[in-house]
Amino acid sequence: MKGTSLFRCVWCAMVAVLFILTQGQAFAEVSGKVIIFNAGSLTIPLAKMEKQFEAKHPGVDVLREAAGSQKCARKISDLKKPCDIMASADYKVIDKLLIPNYADWNIRFATNQLVLCYTDKSNYAGEVNAKNWYDILARKGVIWGHSDPNLDPCGYRALMVLQLAEKYYKIPGLYDKAVANRPKENIRPKSVELVSLLQTGNMDYAWEYLSVAVQHGLKYILLPDEINLGNYQFDDFYSQAVVKVTGKQPGTFMDMKGGSVTYGVTMVKNAPNAKAATAFLQHMLNPQGGLKVLKDMGQPPFIPCRVPTEAMRASLPKPLQNLVEVRN
Repeated sequence: MKGTSLFRCVWCAMVAVLFILTQGQAFAEVSGKVIIFNAGSLTIPLAKMEKQFEAKHPGVDVLREAAGSQKCARKISDLKKPCDIMASADYKVIDKLLIPNYADWNIRFATNQLVLCYTDKSNYAGEVNAKNWYDILARKGVIWGHSDPNLDPCGYRALMVLQLAEKYYKIPGLYDKAVANRPKENIRPKSVELVSLLQTGNMDYAWEYLSVAVQHGLKYILLPDEINLGNYQFDDFYSQAVVKVTGKQPGTFMDMKGGSVTYGVTMVKNAPNAKAATAFLQHMLNPQGGLKVLKDMGQPPFIPCRVPTEAMRASLPKPLQNLVEVRN
């Protein structure tokens, strides 16, 4: 373990030196707009990364559009909207909807976990805890919601958590009882839209990522690793949860299988400003840059970031190749 820790420290130091050197050299001349479609849960950290990057590259204007990850992907594949970078809350969305026609590679850069959020205004706020939350969600008069599973990974992950809770706690009907108490109007396009509903008292409970709860100062219930989708060691158990969502073509569907929360990022094949986009990704995926922002905001990054094969690593822009390792 000591050898592994020493290797990572040396690796991080080398990357930091490269990061400093390249900031003033390789990308000093980048300019123009960089268009990013990103998962809503990345909005706050990407805003900080944007400020850092534009301060070093004043000729670049980073333009971000937040939406559910599937919606982001479909802006590229269906609507053909110009885009340089797509950052997804579920790397599988990039694999299923963009590769190979619209992107060649997919870098896994961070993880997260699901929590049940609430405020002091919520019904039963003084009573809810890690042992009774599923009973409270099924009570009459309790208003709870999640994001749209067809547009946002947090939506289908919320349903996965409920499916897994039924198995973990061995309570038949847990899932059906909870969902029966959640009208369709409580399903919103992306998970961060639920934050304002919580804060204004118009919703009692909502499923969010831990990082979103921390960034917005919400109260939240931490769940066991067996059901929170935050620990890859339980991927076999997570895989028992399956949610059907809309597919690549209208009228088609695909099954999303449970797995630990893993974020992915790619650059679109026909990126309008590939050079500046590569420079931004170099900042975003650096331990001293964007990954530090994520860590500071409650979202654990992968250091180094990951790609599944050596062939994919070789296909990355050269400035990004030293920022990733080959690892499933």
